[in-house]
Amino acid sequence: MHEGVYREFEETIAAGERIEPRDAMPPEYRATLIRQIAQHAHSEIIGMQPEANWITRAPSLRRKAILIAKVQDEAGHGLYLYGAAETLGARRDELLDRLHAGRQKYSSIFNYPTLTWADVGAIGWLVDGAAIVNQVPLCRCSYGPYARAMTRICKEESFHQRQGYELLLALSHGTEEQHEMAQDAVNRWWWPSLMMFGPPDGESPRTERSMAWKIKRHTNDELRQRFVDIVVPQAASLGLTLPDPLLRWNEERGHHDFGPIDWAEFHAVLRGEGPCNAQRLGQRRRAHEEGAWVREAAAAYAARHAARPAGRAA
Repeated sequence: MHEGVYREFEETIAAGERIEPRDAMPPEYRATLIRQIAQHAHSEIIGMQPEANWITRAPSLRRKAILIAKVQDEAGHGLYLYGAAETLGARRDELLDRLHAGRQKYSSIFNYPTLTWADVGAIGWLVDGAAIVNQVPLCRCSYGPYARAMTRICKEESFHQRQGYELLLALSHGTEEQHEMAQDAVNRWWWPSLMMFGPPDGESPRTERSMAWKIKRHTNDELRQRFVDIVVPQAASLGLTLPDPLLRWNEERGHHDFGPIDWAEFHAVLRGEGPCNAQRLGQRRRAHEEGAWVREAAAAYAARHAARPAGRAA
């Protein structure tokens, strides 16, 4: 990149202004954004699976309608994000090919099974709650299309978090069996939710550059701590406990201390060794293959429409 253009990019970042698609940007900045946005988009569409499995088994029509709406929202989030990646010159079909081939990742959290109805609540409260903490700062991301997509996504995620909280509240204050189901779900989803923020700061080589470019605004550990501090009083309100005997308020730090995270498990899941890695990717590939005729028909219709003379009736 020409030195003067690079200087202009740095000045724009330093001034807190946004980079737009037609602005000059370092190739490393573009590549970093494509990788992050693609991983985020992949997570949204893979993340539809764990809860979609419970649509047909929802305990009431109201719960079914809520869950259907949520799963549809996640599909929309993927659409917004793939669109943002395309403004950087990425092709959606190529990004999906990389996902299906295992060359691009998605959030480790979606490789865990949903064993009971209470898992739907735990995902809404913990997983979507962690997503909100991680994603709200992205609304101030230096890349305009990503920031604007995140503004809409975060508004919808806030509804998902409340839905999960309300579901767990109903179970926690229901029968003894329902309370135990809710507690079991929280026990299983707590630690994977903490892993969602990524490895510790010293083991996250991309964080420093992403923060310098104002793609990220906080480190992984800062976001993880914020999430813990938010969730602890919410758990008390739910009447549920968090599965960490070392979890306690630290007056000197003004934050909650919590126990060590099993990072070996985190890296194993990223390598494809999680409980549902093969299932999630296999189902995604099948869905993509079975939907090929829809994409082909849409492309043929678009091509035919584009070739039609202007003003000619359909």
